[in-house]
Amino acid sequence: MKKTVLVIALIIFGAAGFFGLRFYNKYYGNNVEKDGYVLIPHKADFKQILDSVTPYVKDKEAFEAVARDKDLDKYFKPGRYHFRSGEGNTKLVNMIKAGNQAENSFRIGDFGDMYQMIGKVTKKTELDSLHFVNDLNQVAVEKGYKNAEDLKKYFFIDTYNFFWTVSPREFFKKFDEQYNEFWTSERKNQEQKSGLTRDQIYSLASIVYKESGGKKDEMKTIAGLYLNRYRKGMKLQSDPTVIYAINKQTNFKEPIKRVLYKHLSTPSPYNTYANAGIPPGPICVVDKNSVDAVLNAEHNNYIFMCADPARFGYHKFTASAEEHAINAKAYQDWLNSKNIK
Repeated sequence: MKKTVLVIALIIFGAAGFFGLRFYNKYYGNNVEKDGYVLIPHKADFKQILDSVTPYVKDKEAFEAVARDKDLDKYFKPGRYHFRSGEGNTKLVNMIKAGNQAENSFRIGDFGDMYQMIGKVTKKTELDSLHFVNDLNQVAVEKGYKNAEDLKKYFFIDTYNFFWTVSPREFFKKFDEQYNEFWTSERKNQEQKSGLTRDQIYSLASIVYKESGGKKDEMKTIAGLYLNRYRKGMKLQSDPTVIYAINKQTNFKEPIKRVLYKHLSTPSPYNTYANAGIPPGPICVVDKNSVDAVLNAEHNNYIFMCADPARFGYHKFTASAEEHAINAKAYQDWLNSKNIK
């Protein structure tokens, strides 16, 4: 009798252990085949969710069973979800139901125009570029501007994090807030003392950024030089403005490695060889350092600058036209020696 009871007990404990292990594996055991990101759009249905998840899970049927048990077929939040090795179905399902999506990293660079930037950004968002452009155009109109291109000054070069599901208005709100935080009372005072409008400051900052290649240590010197030219009524004659004028005409599809004399007459209000004064808008998205360089420009007597072939990325500055001619010839000779056309 005792032997029979023992056998029955062992059978019960064995069955309990077997089914308990199956239950644990189904709900909590690792069901991730490979690490990756699952994208679930706003208009997804349950089948689309399962199809998106399939490449990343070991047991699709187990995931589906747990998902149905937890009503994922009825309630879910769209997003970009990171499936990590070691995670079980319960954690995966709860993550999607709660909307605990992983952020995407965006690098806002020195884009020439907003549409160029939007095309890059939307590769990491749910919405297409046309939707983004239309919504940002509307934001611009609400702010009293013509279109999204006029919002360029609200953006700064840096790396930012956003969700894949970010809307254009949510996207812009982050930069709008950053813009307002940047313009402190101190910077507004510097703005007034400069005698420049906010738009002129950003236009000059974009020239400073392009001329410096983003190197902070020359920015204030370059800003001082261009302010000297501007206040003397001289044309700014900045090569990057010519490149921008050409890029605008070709939709940024023809990279210019070397500005030639034939380029200097390119018809454009941004071409500072053809027009006096400061361009009507920035020629690129800028960084904070370049704006601060204009607000805190170096007091110097420089009128001319030329790339220094002996120090790649840096320049030779002078107030002498004769000395500048020598510097320019040395640079042209260097370009020719490198067969840069």
